[in-house]
Amino acid sequence: MSAADWYAHKSLGDGLFWIQERFYQSENRANIWLLRGSHQDVVIDTGLGLRSLPDYIDAKGLLGEDPQRKNPLLAIATHAHFDHSGGLHQFQQVGVHSAEVDALANGDNFETVTWLSDREIAEAPSPGWRARHYKVKAVQPTHILQEGDVINLGDRQLTVLHMPGHSRGSICLHDHDNKLLFSGDVVYDGSMIDWLPYSRVSDYVSSCERLVGLVDSEQVDQVLPGHYNTFGAKRLHRIASTYISRAETCPAKFSTFAWSTLAGVVLRASNPRSAC
Repeated sequence: MSAADWYAHKSLGDGLFWIQERFYQSENRANIWLLRGSHQDVVIDTGLGLRSLPDYIDAKGLLGEDPQRKNPLLAIATHAHFDHSGGLHQFQQVGVHSAEVDALANGDNFETVTWLSDREIAEAPSPGWRARHYKVKAVQPTHILQEGDVINLGDRQLTVLHMPGHSRGSICLHDHDNKLLFSGDVVYDGSMIDWLPYSRVSDYVSSCERLVGLVDSEQVDQVLPGHYNTFGAKRLHRIASTYISRAETCPAKFSTFAWSTLAGVVLRASNPRSAC
């Protein structure tokens, strides 16, 4: 299957594109965002990497008529999990938070929580492909990100917000001038996951408190999340506030512990070399 068949995209205007993997039919399917700038273009999250995302972007002309006038396309992972980082190895420039650099550089498929099944792939990307052979390929990040770093695209800037909880290196990218928040898996309009390896509920609560603060200070109008559909500031406030309230209850704590234990066992069994 060609890259042109594997992916699909929609323009949201103002140099912003929403890309998805058509045949990865799972709740784990991540949103891929392409944001164009006057001097630098950036891809935020890269999907599984089963087909070339750069080839798709080139074939569809998403970078405009003269992409050579800019710096090479920068791919940033909001965190290292497989559904977001699988395509990073296809790019010359790669950014990730410092807490997850080693996981990507070492191809640690335990920390990337690599877990893919054949039933999630509606049409195989190549003859004989099987999910059990899938692994996130090692990649050495060229941009090691920290809280407060600014990614300058020329006519717009993205500020790195370190928001651990879902994973230890989870980030949001905040376009302050346009009040956009690329949130990765820090927040989306669905059940928030805090029971994976390197998840931490106390960190997640702190991150959600920051999200509430962004809304209260009117710094966010629209959220472009790692999964599902976009949503606005009121919904962001409600999702974050609900998580804060729920996280401190005893049933929630027990459920998180149980799921965390199970996830660790399953991931170590499926990625034994990465677990050492």
